[in-house]
Amino acid sequence: MNETIQSLFDLLQISGYQSKGLEKLAETDSKYLRDLKLNVSTVLKSKNLTAKEARLLALATAITDRHVVLIEAFEKMALGEGATAEELAEVNACTSLMAANNVFYRFRHYLKDNEFYNKTPAGLRMSIMMNPVTGKPFFELMSLAISALNNCEMCIQSHEHSVRQHEVSEAAVFDAIRLVAVIRSLIVALG
Repeated sequence: MNETIQSLFDLLQISGYQSKGLEKLAETDSKYLRDLKLNVSTVLKSKNLTAKEARLLALATAITDRHVVLIEAFEKMALGEGATAEELAEVNACTSLMAANNVFYRFRHYLKDNEFYNKTPAGLRMSIMMNPVTGKPFFELMSLAISALNNCEMCIQSHEHSVRQHEVSEAAVFDAIRLVAVIRSLIVALG
């Protein structure tokens, strides 16, 4: 196995996995492969997120993109940083809730001139948002990051406003969005 791929897999605590996408990059001695490894390493060491928060956001990205190998890797890494089973379950629940909300509110946003669609109550249960085990500031940050992944402008604006009300710094928001962007790029490169 290519040294950079092995180093990336060591960083992610992945063994026994082969990636056709990464192998293709290695065959051509692509500089991007090294960049990808450095980007992943950098975002997992955020100055503005705890190690546990970074792993939970990476897990949310892997769940959103349904990448089983990375789901298992980031769950293990999050547990190693002190995450509880309840927090892992909440990441899954938040990701699922945002999958519904992002579709629904993106639809409303696209058709913002339609009074019926925008005045009719959503009728979606969201009680998990009221008292999350990860804490309201982090839950809102995770909701923002997932909404960015799912490209829902309305939800991005709403959750960014909420995290700022919970005194989450702009630097932490920036690092969270950069983290999910890099982990998504990893998922794409893995093939």
